[in-house]
Amino acid sequence: MPPRNPADPITRRLNAINEWVYNGKRAGRYLFHILIEDQTQGGWVVVQGRRMLMMATYSYLGLIGHPRLRKAACEAAERYGTGGHGSRTLSGTLPVHLELEEAIAEFKGTEAAIAFPTGYVTNVSTIAALVGRGDYIISDKYNHASLIDGALMSGAKLLRYRHNDMDMLERRLQAVPPEAGKLIVADAVFSMDGDILDLPTVVALARKYDAWLMVDEAHSVGVLGQTGRGIEEHFNMPGVIDLKMGTLSKAIPSMGGYIAAADWIVHAIRHAARGYIFTAAMSPVVAAVALEGLRLLQEETWRVEKLQANTRRFLQGLRERGFDILQSETPVVPVMARGEDLALQLTRAVMKRDVFILPVLAPAVPQGQERLRATVTAAHDFADVDYAIEALTEAAREVGLPLKA
Repeated sequence: MPPRNPADPITRRLNAINEWVYNGKRAGRYLFHILIEDQTQGGWVVVQGRRMLMMATYSYLGLIGHPRLRKAACEAAERYGTGGHGSRTLSGTLPVHLELEEAIAEFKGTEAAIAFPTGYVTNVSTIAALVGRGDYIISDKYNHASLIDGALMSGAKLLRYRHNDMDMLERRLQAVPPEAGKLIVADAVFSMDGDILDLPTVVALARKYDAWLMVDEAHSVGVLGQTGRGIEEHFNMPGVIDLKMGTLSKAIPSMGGYIAAADWIVHAIRHAARGYIFTAAMSPVVAAVALEGLRLLQEETWRVEKLQANTRRFLQGLRERGFDILQSETPVVPVMARGEDLALQLTRAVMKRDVFILPVLAPAVPQGQERLRATVTAAHDFADVDYAIEALTEAAREVGLPLKA
């Protein structure tokens, strides 16, 4: 490839990104893409030969490495091979794809479901299939990037409201022309702060202003509700969400995403979502693992109970020690540092104590909101949770992180 002109705008942009990475590595400030050598030891992993308590995982139910999931993967590979022939629309659908979608619909209490290769693609392509120019999307400011990207790509007008501010949400809805299409999108559990969507108020406003409601349950399935069915179960409000989006890569440790909804809605999305039509089918191995993971979630209900008990213990312990963890109610726990230097120092100090937690820095969060994002799982026991609390406390004292009295 011929050398690029250094003044070219694309070249400058790429060089600026690389310079940030290289400078960070040289200064010891780059703490990302860390190699995990073994992740089969329950709530612990091996990093650079050291056994560390894994507190940066989305495997909320601790199902990674479960023998039944390994068996499902092997059997699917033996039966179907490792991939599909292409797009399900043009190259055919496998029985395991249909089994997975039927199981998702039954689990989420809907008539139908559609599975996508990734959660990101699920949000982007579904939103673009639902709305377009002349329509309006009303979005929580702290929504996941995939929801925002889907809104921007759809061509609809995007109106954002302050995080979980229901008064501002209503003002946004009032500003939309009554005849326009309206879609409210929000996370069920917000992935940076760990707090929960005010579903009762959002549902009431959606009905008052004749708006559609799409909720991203990536971090609520397996986490919220007595049986882990998510935010509707948490609030005892079955069937109130028009489109229930979820992922198959967190509590269910496979890959992919889905929309669960009424049959006529799913049927339309299947024939309009570009991220479904113009991409290869989900691998049958991935689909089989997701299907078995969904079965395990429903059969081994003790995992949800244990996760919720660990969450309560972790949140209470950190608050008693004076940590600022915002309004988290879930296994997603922001340990606020409120400064890049302090977040990096705290990360190194806690990893020195064999706890694997990583920082979240700007622009992933606004400047001044830097943090460590810790997660607890059903693979941890109370001794692990207490160890993490003590390690964070010692690390905070070492680096001078202010703790509340």
